[in-house]
Amino acid sequence: MLDTTQIEVSAEGTVATLALANEATRNALNLAMQKELLAALDRIEADPAARAVVLTGRGKGFCSGAELGGLRAEGSETLGETVARQMDETTHPLIERLRGFPKPVIAAVNGAAAGMGASLALACDMVVAAETAFFVFPFAPNLGLVPDCGATWHLARRLGPARAMKLALTGERLAGPDAVALGLIAEATPADALPRHAQQLATAAGAAPPHMVAELRAAFDAALTQDFTAQLEYERRRQRTLLDGEAFAEGTTAFLEKRAPDFRKVRS
Repeated sequence: MLDTTQIEVSAEGTVATLALANEATRNALNLAMQKELLAALDRIEADPAARAVVLTGRGKGFCSGAELGGLRAEGSETLGETVARQMDETTHPLIERLRGFPKPVIAAVNGAAAGMGASLALACDMVVAAETAFFVFPFAPNLGLVPDCGATWHLARRLGPARAMKLALTGERLAGPDAVALGLIAEATPADALPRHAQQLATAAGAAPPHMVAELRAAFDAALTQDFTAQLEYERRRQRTLLDGEAFAEGTTAFLEKRAPDFRKVRS
């Protein structure tokens, strides 16, 4: 059993749920919570029964961002030096772990996702939010900082520079339905339906061949940096490899046998 104080870890069917659970701070992403998330992800990756992950929050908020009251310079370092080192050692490894996790990760945003909390959600493969939830990036107008933990990367690509600048410079709160309309997140749902809906999405995503989440991430990333002809060539190269893989063989057999494919033992 994983010993945690800042998060709750549970499982239902093929889905593991990680819930940020420090309600007194609206689930502020302190270093202890970050380390517990990294350890939990290691455990989930090694568990063959877990095929997908839901990341959510307990209480009224998803994540209020950095725990500003807990920021302290250490030793002879300035505060900036300490936080930059902590980002190198813990925060960025967590964000990159989510972004590159070998199983699908769905963020179920149940309330406010502020600052680093919004960045944490956007690092996941899919973001669904309660209609009452909102996203806010208060770095620049409230703190004199740039959005971090991947926020500038995601905002520029999902919203375009003009809308990204508006959100970042004004600190505007973006409600769940508006975040869907702008293309920042996938869906917004009534708050009471969010946990079950996220579970269903994660179950469906986890039923796909296990290597496909990495394949799709790479394909969509390539599409944002290449011209159309280059992307066609990328797709041709990947199909050349994937058509000879176990997943395609199982999918074809299942189609011909009029049954659902079973990718649990597929490796490629």
